[in-house]
Amino acid sequence: MPAFKQQVWQQRRASPELLLKLAYAQQQLGRYPAALLYLSLAHAREPRVRTWRQLATLAAQHRLVGYPATWQQELRVQAQRYYYPGLQVLLAGAVVTAIWLLWRRSPRTAWLGYAAGVGLVGIYLHLLRPKPAGLVARAGTTLMAGPSAGAAWLSTAAIGDRLLVLGRQDIWYRVRWQQREAYVREADLLLVE
Repeated sequence: MPAFKQQVWQQRRASPELLLKLAYAQQQLGRYPAALLYLSLAHAREPRVRTWRQLATLAAQHRLVGYPATWQQELRVQAQRYYYPGLQVLLAGAVVTAIWLLWRRSPRTAWLGYAAGVGLVGIYLHLLRPKPAGLVARAGTTLMAGPSAGAAWLSTAAIGDRLLVLGRQDIWYRVRWQQREAYVREADLLLVE
């Protein structure tokens, strides 16, 4: 296992299969935070419903938040899985269409249709893009109402809780927590992209 860990953390070379093997080994050793981390990394590299279900099951066993086990989430996982291949097809289609329109010296109305198609590609990029998530890395991590130690305290997160990252401000991550925004110190969150 040390050689595999070296591939992941020092050489930054790890296939989703290797990450899943490491997650399984950590789960068998009873180290659920490490198992969640490796499963999350594998899921970020290659989104699969099976990996998500394993994440949700492990999180439910430890009463963690941020791992919905719903059909909507499984649909999101499928959309993430085909996001980049779909984007490649759409962009290639846009280039081929533009070349064809130039070659045919198409009228202005054809170009307006092309512009509408490019607008749909932009909507695809914006609405379906993968959103970064963070795993709480420290026990007693506080969720604050603002990006300051003096802001109102909202809650305490458990190790392994998954929070969607909305942005960053100084040393704070702005995250989604119980349908509202909260702030977590950068050192308390492992970003999984």
